[in-house]
Amino acid sequence: MKWSLLIQQTRPTRDSDSLNLLPNPISQMIFRVRRPGACARFADMNTHFSELALLVERQWQRYGRITPLPDLVLARAEAPSRLMASVYRPSFCVVVQGAKTSTLNDQPLRYTAGQGLLAAIDVPVIARIIEASQAKPYLAFRLAIDPAMVAALFVEQAKTLAALPPFAPLATMVVDAELCDPLIRLLEVLDRPRDLAVLAPLIQREIVWRLLCGPLGATLRQLGASDSHAARIGQTTAWIRDHYAEPLRVADLASLAHMSVPGFHRHFKAVTTITPIQFQKQVRLQEARRLLLNRQDVVCFGME
Repeated sequence: MKWSLLIQQTRPTRDSDSLNLLPNPISQMIFRVRRPGACARFADMNTHFSELALLVERQWQRYGRITPLPDLVLARAEAPSRLMASVYRPSFCVVVQGAKTSTLNDQPLRYTAGQGLLAAIDVPVIARIIEASQAKPYLAFRLAIDPAMVAALFVEQAKTLAALPPFAPLATMVVDAELCDPLIRLLEVLDRPRDLAVLAPLIQREIVWRLLCGPLGATLRQLGASDSHAARIGQTTAWIRDHYAEPLRVADLASLAHMSVPGFHRHFKAVTTITPIQFQKQVRLQEARRLLLNRQDVVCFGME
């Protein structure tokens, strides 16, 4: 009887101690989900962009501008740059430190750390890095966007995507946590060559999907809608970019876009803000500037 009473008195204490010794499943679940480098939905974005900056710096020191993933290009600068003429292909550029401007037809777009620039079609731009220093260099990366991948996702998920708005060839957006996570994983997979060929395409597909569902998704979706005016004009701007030195016949471009000549003129200007002839002239001019700047760099290098 005395022994039985002792058990009754000590049982609550033992149960309580046992519960204290059991692991908390909720804390374990959080630990497993929030692995190092993952973007938690409600985490401080400044922290995650600091992590992105460290990744870009590390991969730059390892590979330089060109990475083992052909679609991924890195950028780093320790001082503001001169004006740089180039033709942006369909791509998504993310600035993780510093700031840059890209100007299309006298319309500048400024984007800083934590923002991205979406180029939905081939467009000739004048760009300049405006914030960079040795203590805090400009760090960014650009990921090419495959129109075929956009089209495939558009076809698969057309019912879940919103209607198409007016088209903008260049636009900026804030990179949120949902997009930040696959961007980090894409930079991390560069450290694992064995995984790169298998995992990188899956991560790229996720990134494109996040862009399609994001604030600029409706613009990008026009690139994936094969019958949209933007997609057909995009085919002609890509042709001009690849054949800028050849004679240009607007009738041939209209045929490529499956449009009448007057309709092609109208839609080309609506998408790119300039005419086909002006577009070709800008591409030619910027290619000449690029070759001249490269030649000057070679001369300076030879004189050092």
